[in-house]
Amino acid sequence: MQTCTLAVDIGASSGRHIAGIVQNGKITLQEVYRFENGVHRENGHLCWDIDTLAQEVVNGLKAAHDAGFAPATIGIDTWAVDFVLLDADNKRIGDAVAYRDERTEGIREALEKEYGLTFADHYARTGIQYQPFNTVYQLMALKKEHPEQLAAAKTFLMVPDYLNYLLCGVPANEYTNASTTALVGADSRDWDDALIEKLGLPRGIFQPIKTAGTVLGHLSPEIQKAVGFDAEVILPATHDTGSAFLAVPARDEYAAYLSSGTWSLLGVENAAAITGPDSCAANFTNEGGYEYRYRYLKNIMGLWMIQSVRRELGEKTGTRPSFPELIAAAKEAADFPSCVDPDDNRFLAPVSMIEEVRAACADTHQPVPAATGEVMQCVYNSLTQDYRRAVETLQSLTGKTYTSLNIVGGGSQDGYLNQQTANATGLTVFAGPTEGTALGNLMVQFIHSGDFADLAEARAAIRRSFEIKEYQPE
Repeated sequence: MQTCTLAVDIGASSGRHIAGIVQNGKITLQEVYRFENGVHRENGHLCWDIDTLAQEVVNGLKAAHDAGFAPATIGIDTWAVDFVLLDADNKRIGDAVAYRDERTEGIREALEKEYGLTFADHYARTGIQYQPFNTVYQLMALKKEHPEQLAAAKTFLMVPDYLNYLLCGVPANEYTNASTTALVGADSRDWDDALIEKLGLPRGIFQPIKTAGTVLGHLSPEIQKAVGFDAEVILPATHDTGSAFLAVPARDEYAAYLSSGTWSLLGVENAAAITGPDSCAANFTNEGGYEYRYRYLKNIMGLWMIQSVRRELGEKTGTRPSFPELIAAAKEAADFPSCVDPDDNRFLAPVSMIEEVRAACADTHQPVPAATGEVMQCVYNSLTQDYRRAVETLQSLTGKTYTSLNIVGGGSQDGYLNQQTANATGLTVFAGPTEGTALGNLMVQFIHSGDFADLAEARAAIRRSFEIKEYQPE
């Protein structure tokens, strides 16, 4: 059996278990398990199948063992904002509602009207951007629809917190994910008790906030029996973007970061939060990062639009086109000029992404894409122009001029998007590593194990271990 660390990296559409090993200062990765993820409608809401996710986590641990690996530590990262509640008997209450659900419509306005909490005041306290699905809005929507669930709740756990709890029995809220609730003070880095009280939420459900690198405990005896080994359950940056930012092999302080997946998260790491009016107006967020860094970034819709187009075409024809086929179609329509706003909520969960893109073009009096290639080129135009605006705003807010954009995650494999991004932003683009999120998860575990002394040493190892492609503006 080969000793390793194991990253359980779960995104909105799929999850994977990746074994990581450090030898001679270089990192090697091996995927040992992969599974599908998605939402379904349950009791009137879009929900995650959290029980299946939990079982897939265990299935992947067993697959790692069966592949000849002996994980010493295990870390889980997922998307942010979503949560579950447990009752006094540690049983889950209700469904794991997904962030794309419509239940939070109108909640921001209700907070201002009913609780006197303007977004400007809220932002000044937490530094978290407005997104209609922020955890605070989800909790207030739950309070309105099912107050009995909040009344019965004893424990609040975000999705990775809950999966950790099922593995080792220790309830805890991890900092990088907790910060996305918009209930954690930007400066205190702890639950904002005054804000929680003002909103009438039960303070007792929120767990002590733990930082990445904390060991929660060992796999429970039941899990050990199921998977065939024991290991420590350790907290990485459980928010996948927090992990992805760790894996950016930035060359200097003038490098901006782009985590490119279902969402595109573009920004930098700061030592202090930026919570002034200009930052609020620009809707940049100050999410918690590793070692209390602040991930100062802009949320952009990202590859969700492309993923949705691909899925929709597959439903129509019975066979999903490959990403290379979609890229080739876009190249054939490279001169198509139209561009939409990817951040418009109309693209969050449309019935048809293709028709929504067409409607948005018509609404703004632009040429309406007809063929698939034109739809794809419109999406590429839209994403890269959004990246350009985000970089320009970032420079204005931080007072820095950035010279490169470092792209990690699945989107870093899209050479066409990378080149279009370099052209739109005027920045040198460095693309890779692809498995940025899982790699960032593993880096925290590598530092814990002593394979690397600190983050700087781990990032240097990334540059030695993985291919980083360079794209110059044309």
